[in-house]
Amino acid sequence: MERIDAISHWIKDQVEDAGAKGVVLGLSGGIDSAVVAAIAQRSLGENVLGVILPCHSHKEDEEDAVLLASHLQLETITIDLTPLYDTLLTVLPPAEKHIAANLKPRLRMTVLYYFAGLRNYLVAGTGNKCEIAVGYFTKYGDGGVDLLPLGDLLKSQIREIAYKLALPEAIITKPPSAGLLPGQTDEGELKLTYDELEQALLELTSESGETTPGKVRARVEELIQKAGHKKTPIPVYKNP
Repeated sequence: MERIDAISHWIKDQVEDAGAKGVVLGLSGGIDSAVVAAIAQRSLGENVLGVILPCHSHKEDEEDAVLLASHLQLETITIDLTPLYDTLLTVLPPAEKHIAANLKPRLRMTVLYYFAGLRNYLVAGTGNKCEIAVGYFTKYGDGGVDLLPLGDLLKSQIREIAYKLALPEAIITKPPSAGLLPGQTDEGELKLTYDELEQALLELTSESGETTPGKVRARVEELIQKAGHKKTPIPVYKNP
């Protein structure tokens, strides 16, 4: 529980340093948001708000988010973004599915910051080290947050924490998914398993020998290179 306590203290410090009162986060029904919610609650008690934001979402995801909230006795608000999303698409030109789908996390970010403003809360993100490294997040969507409690943790480490926190088994074992498109899974979209991704990342950041297959390593390096603009400060022209 040492790592859990350390993250809990860190969250509290971040909130206090910002002069805020608590945190708000989106509850997706997945393991990452479940772990962030549970640790934030340990840190801040009642000053945690979970927002469930379905938008043409899988019914199972919303049910799992409700399950998690009930398990933790966490305050939640549910706002269905489907009508807003559909209306927005009627005034925009047609686009490829993934372009339209990325509107969803950006709408969710807007709502989370609305509640953050109402309560003087910070927006807690749920991204993990694997996702951040390869840019598997929507810029100014789920990447638009104030703090990332799991940002330096691998997926396997988050799973270990979830078991230590005794979170619902159904949430821990479900296939990770961004839930933006029908049938979408993280591993399917990345074309990598999380085990492969973790191994490659560990090798790329250490002096250990290379045991990752060449195709896997090349895929991870490609993703990291393409994601550079998501992880660096916005370029600013320097006036001479």
